[in-house]
Order: sequence, then C-alpha cells, then structure tokens
Amino acid sequence: MKKRLEDLAILGGEPLFTTPVRTGTPNITDRVRLFSLLSEMLDRNWLSNGGPLVRQFEDQVAELSGVKHCVAMCNATVALHVLLRALNLSGEVVMPSLTFPATAHAAAWLGLDPVFCDVDRRTANLDPARTAEALNSRTSAIMGVHLWGRPADAEGLSAVAADRKLPLLFDAAHAIGCTAGGRPVGQLGLASVFSFHATKVVSAFEGGALVTDDSGLAEEVRALQNFGFAADQTVRAVGTNGKMSEAAAAMGLTSLDSFDHVVTHNEGVYDTYLAGLAGVPGLSLGQFDRAERNNFQYVLIEIDPEVASRDDVQAVLAAENVHTKRYFAPGCHELAPYRDRHLTPLPHTEAIAARVLALPTGTGVGSDQAERICDVIRLVMQRTERAGTGPRNDADVRFERIFQWSR
Repeated sequence: MKKRLEDLAILGGEPLFTTPVRTGTPNITDRVRLFSLLSEMLDRNWLSNGGPLVRQFEDQVAELSGVKHCVAMCNATVALHVLLRALNLSGEVVMPSLTFPATAHAAAWLGLDPVFCDVDRRTANLDPARTAEALNSRTSAIMGVHLWGRPADAEGLSAVAADRKLPLLFDAAHAIGCTAGGRPVGQLGLASVFSFHATKVVSAFEGGALVTDDSGLAEEVRALQNFGFAADQTVRAVGTNGKMSEAAAAMGLTSLDSFDHVVTHNEGVYDTYLAGLAGVPGLSLGQFDRAERNNFQYVLIEIDPEVASRDDVQAVLAAENVHTKRYFAPGCHELAPYRDRHLTPLPHTEAIAARVLALPTGTGVGSDQAERICDVIRLVMQRTERAGTGPRNDADVRFERIFQWSR
C-alpha cells in the first residue's frame, strides 16, 4: 500500500507492480475447450467459408442479442463497412465524435461524410436533441454508439430517426450482453455491430458481427461479406471478403462459454474501484445501471482539471506499471482526417475527452490489484486537492515541480 508521496515510483519509490497491469488485456479462459474446437476444425478440414463453428457462433450471438439474424465477420470495422454499403447510403451519417476512430472511418472509407454531433454530458452518448439539429437534406443515416457498454438513448434517437425516415444504426462494439430498458442492445435500431477484438469481453482473436431482425438486410449483408455471392452462388453485387474464419469462431465460442464468469469477475473489480475511490476529491467513477445487464468491461474515471491533470495522473500510474487508456481522446472531430472539415464546437465531447481515463479490468486484474491502484489514485488526488496548503517536505516540492501542480 502506498501512503506517502515518497512511495510513488515517479518520485523514486518501487513500482507498485513488477509486471504491467494493462487496460484491455485479453481474457484467456478455457484453453482445453479452445484446443478441442480447433482440433475438431482441423479434423473436418473446414477452416473458413461459413463452417459449422461460425454458424454456431452466429446462432449464440443472435440468441444473446435477442434477434433473428447474426452475420459474423472478420472484424467490426468490416461489419460497419458492409452494413453501410448494404443500405446503399450516400451523403452524410450523423454520429458522435466521442468514439473509436473506426466508427467514423467506416463511413469515410465508403465516401460518406461523418457529421459529428455532441453527446449528453451525463451519459457520454449521442444527444438526440443535438442529433436532430445536425440533420439536413444530405443526411442518410444516424449512427449511435453504446459507449463503454452503456446504452445510448435509443428511444430518443429512434424518434428523431423516424421523424426524418432515416435508418438508426448502432456501433455496439462495447456492448455485447448489455440491455436497455430490459431489451438486449442488439434489438435497438435497424442493426447493430459488435466487436470481438482480442481486448473485448467476448473475443474471437479478431472478429465482429452484425445483428438485426430485418431479414432482407441480413440477406444482403451475408452476400456482400462473401464477395457478393447470393445463396444460389450467383454474384448479386460488388462485395468484399469479410468472412470470419473457423479458428476465430472457435475462440469466440470459447469466450461465450466464459461470458458469465468474465462479467461476474468484471463486476467484482468494478465494485472494488467503486468502493476504493468513493469520496476522492476531484474524481468521479462512471456508473452502471444495476437494473440492466452490463458487461462491466470498461471502468472509467473522470478527473476534474481544477484538481488534477488527467494526463499527469496517467503518468503517475504508468510509473507504477499500471497502463491506462484515454478513451477517447481526442474526439474524432479533432483527428487529422476530420478536423479541417468540422468547425462546430462540441463542448461536452471535448470536456469528457480531456478528463476520462479507463482503468484495468478483465480476468487478468484481481480485486487486490484494483485496491492498490485505488491507493495510488487516492494519494495523488488528495495531495493535489490540498496543494499549496500546510507544511511541505521535499517529496511535496518534487511532486509539485514535476507536475506543476503548485498553486
């Protein structure tokens, strides 16, 4: 436990951990199950092209999502590409800026214009009122994001989309297994895309999937992700190769088997952070609605810049071998491909992006590790909150000099 400034590694103390504790470390669960599935795959000599493991994975994701159709693909970015192409969109797609760049890139890659909209300050998700203001004659779709697994305001966004007869789509990369109003997020909007990247709560090494209740859309998507081949093996459209491999599906099935275990573990780690950071000055921890199902994959703290710099807190933790991430800073509207074309201020997006930090979670992080991480954060935030007051020793002076926190 670190109780004094002198204990901090950035001031010369021993690092908290000898092995790095990282945000986004993969959940490696049942190797025996994985190797068994891989062995079955090799025995069948069926490695790709819609094999039985992919079909089983699609069935399980569809069931978890409460929808009729799931089309598994090689990654979520390709799934977004295929979804947007299947809808034959043109012009603009309204979306939040506070998201991973792939959300915007998927539209831009197809020649569409991402139009960035501000988020609700409380939820960090797309604000329906701001969305309505961003619509014009060139708007062809609305793309919401269930950021950090917390569902966007689907009811509000659906009303906006219905009023203009626009498709409502969701980048649900973070939200597998989550619910909104008791409904699985996969049921929201016309279609949703999940990510099964190695860092996600359900991993297929690298993978993604589109889920929908629209049979016509599912049929079109299934063709486009397989070079445009229809069920009768005629080429119906210009397609791409977005298929998920059998090996990826084997990992995905293994991960789905462990889903409840991983979620329970994540919730325990979240509760540890929640208790350990309660009442810390200048810091708030993102809340989950316990009336809904959550996967607790992302634990975000928000740091008041009047008390401490988010980046300085991140540097303190990095010295302790705790590697956090700034999800997502800067916002997409400030990235090089988009900043020259986007001139509308997004104050809520920019405020959140400058303050949030994702803490380590997953099966590689135990509650005891989370407690020690809390000790460091609490020490730093309490010290900065009272900077310039009371007696100061050499450690105080060095601490303030390094981070320019002296007042």
